[in-house]
Amino acid sequence: MLKIRTIFVLLAAAVILLPACDRTKKTPKDTPQATVTLPAFDNDSAYAFVKAQTDFGPRVLGSEAHENCRTWLLGKLREYCDTVYNQTFTAKTYDGKSWPCANLIGSFGPEKTKRIVLAAHWDSRPFADHDPIPANRETPIDGANDGASGVGVLLEIARQLHESQPNVGVDIVFFDAEDYGPRESESVPGDWWGLGAQYWAKNPHIQGYMANYGILLDMVGSPNAQFMQEQFSLRDAQDVVRKVWSTAYELGHGQYFQNKPGGVITDDHYYVNKYAPFKMIDIIHYDAASGTGFDPVWHTMNDNIQHIDRNTLGVVGTTLLQVLKNE
Repeated sequence: MLKIRTIFVLLAAAVILLPACDRTKKTPKDTPQATVTLPAFDNDSAYAFVKAQTDFGPRVLGSEAHENCRTWLLGKLREYCDTVYNQTFTAKTYDGKSWPCANLIGSFGPEKTKRIVLAAHWDSRPFADHDPIPANRETPIDGANDGASGVGVLLEIARQLHESQPNVGVDIVFFDAEDYGPRESESVPGDWWGLGAQYWAKNPHIQGYMANYGILLDMVGSPNAQFMQEQFSLRDAQDVVRKVWSTAYELGHGQYFQNKPGGVITDDHYYVNKYAPFKMIDIIHYDAASGTGFDPVWHTMNDNIQHIDRNTLGVVGTTLLQVLKNE
């Protein structure tokens, strides 16, 4: 999946100067004084959706697990959504190989002009290049957190929206071919991450598609996760960052949604912001002390269902549902 861009030092310094949130005097431990009714979201259901994906095995391009999971995801979207699109394309990866891929889109209220995009990637990394055991570094990973966690949260949101739709249109997009970038040891010029997002941003599922804004989820299942304010998100859609982080604070989730700048991260939202006519932010776990900036299990064999926390899934899910409710 993605990596932190270390070359954008000047950009990072400039963005840090931006006001991150209206509540700059609050601390992560602050909680609302009034009782807030949380939106309906079933943490166990979201967890089950994550596990169902990992049960297929690593969803790497060209694998049987990838195809089986695609079929299952399309079935769930058709069960919950008003309209479903299976956007197939061919992705050429950095190693010169070509793969059949599919972005999967489920829409609610397709007739509504005000639209919000909720996105995550559904493929998993083909090699555990950050595993502490050298013998594991060519082995595909389950990608429970890196990919499946965001999809699991969005499937549970889709299940809830099927019961009670918001006033705005919602498009849930599962990007393919996000995680087949070069190994850390390889230097390959070009944009080889987020291939599905690049394709969708340039070739939307509906000609002339437009949304008011988008929210990307990536690595949203770690225990005690901290979601800092990613700096491309601040640069391109600071108002949406404020909206989401303020909503999380009002729900009592300030311990998770930290009012601090995070890393400068090349994720699917970067390519949407580059090529699409609207802006997208990234909700992603950031750990400055880990060495990589991400969860310690990132791109290792330990990125499995045993390291997924139901409560973290629920924090992200209730926040997004409340954001939709407020529109």
